[in-house]
Amino acid sequence: MLIILVLCSLVASLSSEPAMSLDSQPLFSRAGYNITPLSVADKKPLLEQLSEESIRITQRAGTEQPFCGTLLDNKSNGFYACIVCGLPLFSSDHKFTSGTGWPSFFSPFAPNHVVTKIDNSFDMKRVEILCARCDAHLGHEFDDGPEPTGKRYCLNSASLHFYGTDDELPVESKPVPTEVAYFAGGCFWGVEHWLQKGVGVINVQSGYMQGKTENPDYKEVCTGQTGHAETVKVTFDPTIISYETLLSTFFKMHDPTQVNRQGPDHGSQYRSGIWTTSDEQQHIASTYVKELSDSNSYKKPIATEVESAKKFYLAEEGHQDYIENTGRPCHVTNPWD
Repeated sequence: MLIILVLCSLVASLSSEPAMSLDSQPLFSRAGYNITPLSVADKKPLLEQLSEESIRITQRAGTEQPFCGTLLDNKSNGFYACIVCGLPLFSSDHKFTSGTGWPSFFSPFAPNHVVTKIDNSFDMKRVEILCARCDAHLGHEFDDGPEPTGKRYCLNSASLHFYGTDDELPVESKPVPTEVAYFAGGCFWGVEHWLQKGVGVINVQSGYMQGKTENPDYKEVCTGQTGHAETVKVTFDPTIISYETLLSTFFKMHDPTQVNRQGPDHGSQYRSGIWTTSDEQQHIASTYVKELSDSNSYKKPIATEVESAKKFYLAEEGHQDYIENTGRPCHVTNPWD
């Protein structure tokens, strides 16, 4: 449903926010880290601080001698960051003794913190591991690791910097400051899909909120007896996208006048709602809904509930990234057009 431009002060200010070009869009991992690729100019001062050995390995795809790396026998709790840019790459929780002579892990810190590519050097076909942010060479991936992945990420100590649990972290090794917002706008598949497209949105998860039972599953929620609403949890960087922008986007993607339904879906679990996490969010959301109502943008009253957020229960794995994984369309409107 197209919303008539609201002339009230708050809503008008939301619609006037400039759009960020795709070329300047930062990239975030779902773990909350900025993984925007660094330029050559960005990397230059970082490389000037490294040892010759780290330069040889990270920039020229070198390999250190087995059983010589300083991190091979490290058993402290913490994580291993890229020696060049500081991005967390591997966790001590995933480290194991492979007997190969190099630090070995069965999983990365976060899936998109490392990238891989085919390496045909030395007349061998191997899988090279690179830092997703600065393209530093880290080592190679093999299919002889332990469960649950069966992978062995074989790394060079000189490509890593270890940070213990109690160590002070540099800003480049910290997640970006984030906020959380909750929206219920009918079937969570489409709401999740489109909100994830927002510049500055780090992660969107589907789940259930505002009900009266604990740990509900999809079948229970669909009965309408638990009181839960299908809800998305939006983690975002407030320095890039504001809560107000998320609000206006939410109202563009669904019909807030429909009661206990949205499009073809019927039931209280499909009601329209905003579940706030602070007094500030409560004030902003309540004001926005009031001004939208007073503007007579809709022929029917707005039915969107605005309440303090209760516990968020993550939906089953099959409901996460549903549209991306299945390719099925959804009736939710693209709010970014």
